[in-house]
Amino acid sequence: MSDFGLSTIAQIAVNAHDIERATSFYRDQLGLKHLFSAPPNLAFFDCDGIRLMLTLPPKPEFDHHSSIIYFNVDNIQQATQTLSDRGVKFEEQPLFVANMGTYDLWIASFRDSEDNLMALMSNVPH
Repeated sequence: MSDFGLSTIAQIAVNAHDIERATSFYRDQLGLKHLFSAPPNLAFFDCDGIRLMLTLPPKPEFDHHSSIIYFNVDNIQQATQTLSDRGVKFEEQPLFVANMGTYDLWIASFRDSEDNLMALMSNVPH
């Protein structure tokens, strides 16, 4: 079993305090495909094969902001403008991070409706 290693992410849970508000944000503003909602307080989205689950924190010790989720986009300038037009408030506009040889890495960050930090990431070819 020494060659065992985790590699594929199946699902990411993101805390929300208002599931309806968060569902609307992820579906309508970010444009993620809403898969289904499950009572009493769950909503699921498809992120190109990875499931994103919005959930109320099940216990007080889990009531904190999520890890940063980086959404890969082809054109970070266009994606930022589209999301801004939908009312998404960016904390950091597209910013060059590093020259990776064959492409430049760019990042932009925003907060979701539940105040979780999210980001866009783009590999811009030279």
